[in-house]
Amino acid sequence: MTFTRTKREWKPLEDRSCTDLPWFLLFTVFCVGMGSIFGFTIATGGAARLVFGYDSYGNTCGQRNEQIEGVRLSGLDQTDKKYVFFLDPCNIDIVQRKIKSMALCVSVCPDEELKTYQDLKRFAVHNGSELCSYELAGHKYPSLPERFDKCPKLPVPPSKSLPVFNRCTPVDISCYAKFAEAVVTFVSDNSVLHSLIAGVMASKVIIVGLCLLALVLSMILMVIIRYISAVLVWIFTATVVLGSLAGTSILWWMYIDYRLTVNKTLSKETEDAKEEAEMSRDNAQVLLVYAIAATVFTVILLLLMLFMRKRVALTIALFHVAGKVFIHLPLLTLQPFCTFLALLLFWFYWSLVLLFLGTTGNPVQNEETGLTEFRLTGPLQYMTWYHAVGLIWISEFILACQQMTVAGAVVTYYFTRDKNKLPVTPILSSSLRLMRYHLGTVAKGSFIITLVKIPRLFLMYVHNQLKGKENACARCMLKTCICCLWCLEKCLNYLNQNAYAATAINSTSFCTSARDAFVILVENALRVAAINAVGDFVLFLGKILIVTSTAFAGVLLLNYQRDYAEWVLPLIIVCLFAFLVAHCFLSMFEIVVDVLFLCFAIDTKYNDGTPGREFYMDKALMEFVENSRKLERVAERGRSRATEVVSVEGAEMKPMAPGTSSA
Repeated sequence: MTFTRTKREWKPLEDRSCTDLPWFLLFTVFCVGMGSIFGFTIATGGAARLVFGYDSYGNTCGQRNEQIEGVRLSGLDQTDKKYVFFLDPCNIDIVQRKIKSMALCVSVCPDEELKTYQDLKRFAVHNGSELCSYELAGHKYPSLPERFDKCPKLPVPPSKSLPVFNRCTPVDISCYAKFAEAVVTFVSDNSVLHSLIAGVMASKVIIVGLCLLALVLSMILMVIIRYISAVLVWIFTATVVLGSLAGTSILWWMYIDYRLTVNKTLSKETEDAKEEAEMSRDNAQVLLVYAIAATVFTVILLLLMLFMRKRVALTIALFHVAGKVFIHLPLLTLQPFCTFLALLLFWFYWSLVLLFLGTTGNPVQNEETGLTEFRLTGPLQYMTWYHAVGLIWISEFILACQQMTVAGAVVTYYFTRDKNKLPVTPILSSSLRLMRYHLGTVAKGSFIITLVKIPRLFLMYVHNQLKGKENACARCMLKTCICCLWCLEKCLNYLNQNAYAATAINSTSFCTSARDAFVILVENALRVAAINAVGDFVLFLGKILIVTSTAFAGVLLLNYQRDYAEWVLPLIIVCLFAFLVAHCFLSMFEIVVDVLFLCFAIDTKYNDGTPGREFYMDKALMEFVENSRKLERVAERGRSRATEVVSVEGAEMKPMAPGTSSA
């Protein structure tokens, strides 16, 4: 008995059903686990210790405490002492990200500088807040021999408590100059750091204005790129071809010049001339290899341009239609903001829970400092790893939701013949479809990316830890593995994006959608290569244009305002923000182009424009199809005429059959 595989049919937007439901349940269970970690930190007091602070004996400030076995001075009533005071607040361990100073609970933070132990005694008597260790009496500070180890380092800088976290922090930030110098390695003294900070503060209005300018430029470029895409694409093509020809010609000219130099030098019979000739001969051999390689590259490039010229026209048409999509769906421009806000909120939550985990667990005495710390021990320490995996998976899930939402809106636009009958809010409709039917598909796709990203990040961590210790072979192997995993991640990201688009079209599961999208992409491999190569470069030029325009405007404005001399840091901040904004918006444009191409490939595969099988595509893409068909008909007529000529010539030259004679 034989089984025949049914042909895959694309029925855009006809059926809608839940996809990958088990993965949605798995992701829900995983998120419940993430929430359980948060609940665990609150139930065990980790959150309270982070918010209210705790001293070096394990007492949480602002509340009654229970005795900790083996820890002296624990179990104190600190109800009236709500603030954490560090005896040496500038003693910061940058590697472990911890303050190594002893901490105490006090009722009042010192708001003025205390220079002597008499000042400490006076502050303790007047404010009822003892700044030395609990076992020392405040009125005996100046005479106690323990004052050098268990009292704050003099002079005590004036401080005030943080608004939420009740820590006494020095008012003068120069206290952290050493930390700042370690983080910002190019800072050699405090004057440079202060001048940079002063420059940023003096230009904060200009920085905000330039950031808004980058935002406006990005939005304008997305709209007008549909009109200048043809110019950009052909300029890029001409630049690459002319650059390759020029580079190859220069290499051959340099090779010929070296050969002539060798011949002239050999005509001289001195010892120095022979050495110079030998050196020139070696250089000529190297240049010959380079010239041959450049020639091969140029020939391949010219052939690719020759065969892909039609695909370049398709890229221009897709850019034109993508511009129309943003005009019909203006809310697409807000999608990066929504995604960034969701990521920001999740990262804030994740960081907060990570800090809670840092103060959760059993009290342990640090052998180096003698201070009491809280650490997770036993199986509980794996909660940190679980939390780290959650950072990657949920972040990828949020990004995948953006891709699915945009794909759903673009698919709705493409496969709606009458654009006047589009939904009122296609983005909102796509988001609702995602939440109702396809969260499992998004969870599965993001999990696959997570599986690739985790080993890559682990190898990067190992590489950094072994820097300078491993041999050359191990270093090369590590870098090769990291590079391969990075390439695999990029390929999977591209395939996932097309799988989400296929799911938005047919409402199929992730694996089915990925397979169908992969088949379509393989059938249009040359078109995919042209769109990715040409399109990505054009969008990269757009990013460079926005960054350079913003930087130029920044130079003009900063030159106009001469209140300070430091421009470096404000310009760096503005350029980084401009690149981030341009990347977000133009990456959205890139997603739209990729989804449009998949829809176009499906449309041309299953429709031919005849009654009952009409195209869904836009007029610009229709013109591209018509032009392609005309070229194919011209080529077909040329081939048929050539066949007729060959057949006629063959008939004229055919010999007579034996036994026949002419009349």
